[in-house]
Amino acid sequence: MTRTDALPTIQTDDTRQAIGCFLLAILLFAGMDTLIKYLSAGYPVAQLMFVRSAVAVLLVGGISIARGGWSGMRTRRPLAHVWRAFAGLLSMGCFFYAFKHLPLAEVYVLSFAGPLFITALSMPLLGEPVGWRRWAAVLVGFGGVVVMARPEADAPLLPVLVGLAAAFFYALAMIAVRGLSRTESNTAIVVYLLLTTTVVSGIAAVPVWQAPGLADAGLMLLVGTLGAGAQVLMTQAFRLAPAAVVAPFEYTGMIWATLFGFLVFGDVPTPTVLTGAGVIIASGLYILHRETMRRRA
Repeated sequence: MTRTDALPTIQTDDTRQAIGCFLLAILLFAGMDTLIKYLSAGYPVAQLMFVRSAVAVLLVGGISIARGGWSGMRTRRPLAHVWRAFAGLLSMGCFFYAFKHLPLAEVYVLSFAGPLFITALSMPLLGEPVGWRRWAAVLVGFGGVVVMARPEADAPLLPVLVGLAAAFFYALAMIAVRGLSRTESNTAIVVYLLLTTTVVSGIAAVPVWQAPGLADAGLMLLVGTLGAGAQVLMTQAFRLAPAAVVAPFEYTGMIWATLFGFLVFGDVPTPTVLTGAGVIIASGLYILHRETMRRRA
């Protein structure tokens, strides 16, 4: 999904409210992704990225600054913000492309490879130890991706590879957030990302811009509004409860993607997609379990 601006921050513990916020955020993200897929049939990816980012930066940035003031925008690591922002930008662009060419449920399955990439990259990039159990879970999870991609089928492989690249860049963005969160404020991490994606996608959208009709313009604004609302809810969820409590509920997105994909586009997930999804989800949950045990130890 296109939520590379997610920002987990733990402050208090109210589990039921946190889970409720997170579930609603996943639903809003699924609605946003459905609109992106619908609009991508008639509008360039860069234009949709710009509208999504511009509306989100106004809403999320405005709320963040209203709560914490401009002091939260101070940074001592501008280059790190640039690296994180461009990883997020590439992830968003790849996800938008995948939404245009693949059923929603298939893109969601590919996005679940993000935690697998994070685990695989945490050792070389962050120096964090990864035990053999988690390495085994990563390999099994990527086996699920291969099953879902069904390389022997006649379906084009490029959108699948682009969706997998989106999950890879998402992992890079999240690893960058781990490093930034040691010194930077929540507001700075989120707003600088949205500012970067707005500016870059805006420049890319100028030569391909297509003036939308009134109805489509409203849908584009709704895309940004849903994304901003989901971001606020997700951040609140991570503030109210530990990540290990709420993170498994991200897989409920597969339910909404399957439902919306069927209702709006008539897409029905194939058995291979569902099998791959089951393998990837099981691997991700096991990695989360091992990570939780390691941190407690």
